Amino acid sequence: MQISPQMRILVAVEPADFRKGIDGLCRICRQALAADPFSGAVFVFRNRRATAIKILCYDGQGFWLCQKRLSVGCFRYWPGRDGTAQRELLSHQLQVLLCGGDPEATRAAPQWRKVVPAVSA
Repeated sequence: MQISPQMRILVAVEPADFRKGIDGLCRICRQALAADPFSGAVFVFRNRRATAIKILCYDGQGFWLCQKRLSVGCFRYWPGRDGTAQRELLSHQLQVLLCGGDPEATRAAPQWRKVVPAVSA
């Protein structure tokens, strides 16, 4: 599975029960995050102890479920609770998060800019 800049990445703010598999995480997507798991978006979940991350994504044929568990320590940063159940990240921010960093601290050029067609006089 490859994460591209065009993919929508949604991070669940609340920890998830990692005994859940694909079907259980799809239920969280629908109920807690109010998102369609079949949309092709990438959904990112963290366990309660912050030692593991699971990524769920539908590619048109089936679901990918990836897990990273740290052998030592925990993920120090996780998107805070600002009254929402989810946060949206950019692809480079997800890479920083997966390496144990703070994606809010990354400095990168804006991902997109609106293209306005030229107006002819």
